[in-house]
Amino acid sequence: MLLSCGDALIDFLPSRTADGREALTPAVGGSCLNIAIGSARLDLPAGFVGGISTDTFGRMIADHAAASGVDLSRATRSDRQATLAFARVTGTETQYAFYDADTASRNWTYRREAIALDGVTCLHAGSTTLVHDKGATETLAFIEDARPKVTISLDPNCRPNLVKDKDAYRARMQAFCGKADIVKMSDVDFSYLFGDEAYAARAEALLSGGASLVVITRGNDGASAWHRRAEPIAVASPAVKVVDTIGAGDSFQAALLAALHRLDRIARQRLHDIPAAELTRALSFACNCAAFTCTRAGADPPRSRELRAGTW
Repeated sequence: MLLSCGDALIDFLPSRTADGREALTPAVGGSCLNIAIGSARLDLPAGFVGGISTDTFGRMIADHAAASGVDLSRATRSDRQATLAFARVTGTETQYAFYDADTASRNWTYRREAIALDGVTCLHAGSTTLVHDKGATETLAFIEDARPKVTISLDPNCRPNLVKDKDAYRARMQAFCGKADIVKMSDVDFSYLFGDEAYAARAEALLSGGASLVVITRGNDGASAWHRRAEPIAVASPAVKVVDTIGAGDSFQAALLAALHRLDRIARQRLHDIPAAELTRALSFACNCAAFTCTRAGADPPRSRELRAGTW
């Protein structure tokens, strides 16, 4: 099983009414919940850890997760309000305005050894939960307890508009990278965290620091990966008609983890020894799933039955 720890929220996506007026349509989102949902839809048993409200929006979140087969038994339900995010699409990028003060997600607390790890092979973390001191502290405590037993996956999924102290945030993300076996980030995230540094140089530093796999996604240009025992790998992204890119990075990560699971390479030592051919296959599958997600509105990753024959 994959456990994904972090944010679950409601995205309000731009739309149009029948008479052409601007409108907003609510859709379940949150990077870490998206990854649990994406993994479950690709037949990797998945659970979510984090705070979910019992309000109307929280019930939407819970129902949506359950419909995709995500286990919410380790989530914390509370009567605090749900996090809301208002999206605006500009070109190929989506910008968000977050309403996240005193929410169920923001107030999630980790109680040591309270989360069962029986059957768990991978723990994923990242995104808005790591921006704030409390969320980062609680998540790091969970990772510290889980790391001796499970593979750690990280996607910073940076949200610059939430960051108050960029230097402190960058230092925090580098600390989390040092705890991860799999580090994935977009080219936009990389630029925010590491400026003009060469991808390969930072990847080598992360591998030397303990990671087994570093992946940089580059939108239409596919993805590049660095591994301890292979030459750098680059895979292409299929050309599709893009509706929006919301959730594409999450779909990539979910598919990558699902592919590693299918290949029996998700466990730390098995990942450490993965051959280049298997890693290339996993990365290509992830690119295909991310591209599929871009063909429909919102964070709506594919189910296995929706993918064309030969995708895997």
